[in-house]
Amino acid sequence: MNSLLILIAGPYRSGTGDDPALLARNLHRLEEAAWPIFAKGHVPMIGEWVALPVLASAGADGIADPLAEQVMYPTAERLLQHCDAVLRLPGESRGADQDVAIARAEGLPVYTSIDEIPEVSETPADVA
Repeated sequence: MNSLLILIAGPYRSGTGDDPALLARNLHRLEEAAWPIFAKGHVPMIGEWVALPVLASAGADGIADPLAEQVMYPTAERLLQHCDAVLRLPGESRGADQDVAIARAEGLPVYTSIDEIPEVSETPADVA
């Protein structure tokens, strides 16, 4: 198996009331899945890693800015055009549910546990 680009989908904004501490906690939970995915030989991706800098560079005041609707979900949708799979973490999340629906429509694997993600097959180094 070759290395996959895996979108980590789960709650970010849901249930936070846009409280910065709660948003940071949710992002941390998403990021906790990054190392295990990487350790299996894949590349982890989180939509917020892309969307938040885009939102900031557009001049938005934060996640509650009306511009966020034009950036957050569309970023994940665009990322999914490049991803090979999705890891759906537990918790209520409209955005993560949309990510899963898009992935399934595109025929991409949707994992619900890191244990389901296969490891990259090691190939012997070329010998000269």
